[in-house]
Amino acid sequence: MATSDTISRPVLASGTFRFADVEVHRLGYGAMQLTGDGVWGEPKDRDECIRVLRRAVEQGVDFIDTADSYGPYVSEELIREALHPYTDGLIIATKAGLTRTGPGEWLSVGRPEYLRQECEMSLRRLGVERLDLWQLHRIDPKVPAEEQFGVMKELLDEGKVRSLGLSEVSVADIEAARKVIPVATVQNLYNLTNRQSEDVLDYCEKEQLGFIPWFPIASGKLAEQGGPVDHIVKETGASPSQVALAWLLARSPVMLPIPGTKTVAHVEENCAAATVTLSQEQVDSLTAAG
Repeated sequence: MATSDTISRPVLASGTFRFADVEVHRLGYGAMQLTGDGVWGEPKDRDECIRVLRRAVEQGVDFIDTADSYGPYVSEELIREALHPYTDGLIIATKAGLTRTGPGEWLSVGRPEYLRQECEMSLRRLGVERLDLWQLHRIDPKVPAEEQFGVMKELLDEGKVRSLGLSEVSVADIEAARKVIPVATVQNLYNLTNRQSEDVLDYCEKEQLGFIPWFPIASGKLAEQGGPVDHIVKETGASPSQVALAWLLARSPVMLPIPGTKTVAHVEENCAAATVTLSQEQVDSLTAAG
């Protein structure tokens, strides 16, 4: 049942999840798209991107995910411009470990001195003394993994970061990391049509680690006329993207979707997905179809 709070701030209907000493509402916002084409350079409409960030928070979003490599640096700078000084309870997650040489180009760099540098620079760009959640964007195969985890542990011990996460990892990677650092979250590709990280999600649920699915909105052929998403769109009155997000929220209590956009209208649509209630039959139908 809708309340006055969830009408004005629909994200509150997504429920909450706690990792480390942080509690967030489960539907967040991913800030990768607040950049130019190829996740490179400035956005075409900077003012609209500022409005998107502010509107997301107005809608109840208290978990924003970004990375030093988005732009690079542009996304973090926009977040500070739009939202600093940050309201109490607003959690900003960022990442390091991918460097950029041009639009659409991503190279792993896991040297400890580089990771430390990027942590320090993210602190400066975001205007904080401690990063709420700092994630290793990729484990660099050219650098011993224990060295990458080691510098993360150092930064945690020094108080530069509040909690630690991993991105695009296997269950074996998570278990290796947990021998060195406390892992609070895992961010892997996962959506309605791509379940390649199903085993990682199951592990996170068992171990009570936050699972952040990147590229969370994908319905593809499932949304075509007569497909399962199309049927549920008609039954619920929701949009295909809202159905895809509602399915993620129903899939697991540790799921923290972070849909991104650079338009206010779309961020409002995404946030409203938290109020879409799917029946168990609808959830099962989407799960089976995917």
